[in-house]
Amino acid sequence: MLRKTFKNLPDAQPYLVATGIAVVIYYPTWARLAGAWLEFSQVLAHGLATAVIFIGLLLIHPPAKVAPGPERKQHQLAGAVLLITTTLAWTLLELVRIDTLAYLLLPAGIITTAWALLGLSRTLSFAPYVILLALSLPIWADLVPALVELASIVVGTWVGWFGMTALIEGNSITLPYGRLLIADGCSGIRYFAISILLAMMTAILNDYRWRGWLITLLAAAALGLLANWVRITILVVVAYETDMQSDLLSDHETMGWMVFGAFIIPALYFSPVRRRARKDALHTRANAIYRKGFIAISAALILGPVALLAAHHTANEQTEWVINLPEFRQTHTGQLPLPLSLPTSLREQVWRSDSSWISLAQSQKKNAQQKLVPYLPPLFNTSVWHVEAQPKAGLKVYRNILTRNKVLVAQWFQVGSRKSWNYRNAKLLQVPAVLTGETQFALITIQTPCNSRDCTQVIPRMLSTVTDIEKQI
Repeated sequence: MLRKTFKNLPDAQPYLVATGIAVVIYYPTWARLAGAWLEFSQVLAHGLATAVIFIGLLLIHPPAKVAPGPERKQHQLAGAVLLITTTLAWTLLELVRIDTLAYLLLPAGIITTAWALLGLSRTLSFAPYVILLALSLPIWADLVPALVELASIVVGTWVGWFGMTALIEGNSITLPYGRLLIADGCSGIRYFAISILLAMMTAILNDYRWRGWLITLLAAAALGLLANWVRITILVVVAYETDMQSDLLSDHETMGWMVFGAFIIPALYFSPVRRRARKDALHTRANAIYRKGFIAISAALILGPVALLAAHHTANEQTEWVINLPEFRQTHTGQLPLPLSLPTSLREQVWRSDSSWISLAQSQKKNAQQKLVPYLPPLFNTSVWHVEAQPKAGLKVYRNILTRNKVLVAQWFQVGSRKSWNYRNAKLLQVPAVLTGETQFALITIQTPCNSRDCTQVIPRMLSTVTDIEKQI
């Protein structure tokens, strides 16, 4: 293996150089990504291993050699322009700390850097390796809610087929002797991510074209999901048959990996293996680096990390928002009908009237390291409170699955002078807010308990309160 690595090093060197230069250009984001890898969280436990696999594949199985030929000037120019464009977009996202989008630009940065230095043909052969490295990005958490919902539907259907007595409400399965919750840890995101990673390794080692890639990835994704659904169903059956007394319900990590292995190991064993045809006769020019590409690299360094360093400055502190409505009086936090889980970076104030509560949680961006819109965890306990209806835009009716109590909630995000009902849109509003010097953020929540039937009667009063608060903020 070591001899093969040294033999392939000249073929891998241009791609390693392009990757290293891209890491330098986008260093702040890569540094944060490395820190996320070392946390070994549930959704990114494979991150560091993926980066190691990326380098290992380049050394033992570098991209296939491309026959030398004249690189068209328009192709070289396109690579340079895309590199500079990607760098400008990354600089803007890094300035306002929209981390998710900044992470997504890292693979684009490697691709455009390789394009500027190596040309289009070799970049296309390098692209599958970069796509594999992209699996190490912290994007998997966004898939967890969808995977939990999908697992709840499938497992609920399977439980019905077994004829078990069970009440299924969303991700909650109530059995005669207890309740099981399909939480984020049961989403199967680890099995799904590892299946995709193994499939991409197989596709690269076999030099698959797009059809082989598509078939391999779809099969791997299906196996990862199926293994998780089988695992959850086994736990439900065990809980039902043992009256919730089995130790497997509290310690099922090993069982989960055994089920996953039962699906993935045969798939790996029977997957085809192809040997690459040797192309030693290709001219050494196939491994050359275009010197003109370093002009675009220099421009990217100036427009990227250098410009970012110059743009950072300490923001001026602004006056905090205050709500002043005649029928509301300020009260202690932690007394809302539907409890909120807020990060410590937000300072919360609560006002109460005879029938409604208002929560104002706000913060200010005071330095370059802080985000204008902070990271927000799930604000409500979704294992107890389910969304029953959305009567109007921005309004939701939450129902407690234990007590059956209902609460009408209006919640929006204030980013400077701009408002959004959606957290993702609020993250994007950071860009115009920071560029115009606005540094304040607030999460405003209005809650009104409803009667046992519906919340129709309290909707007009809720909308009136929303309008009154908007006039003050």
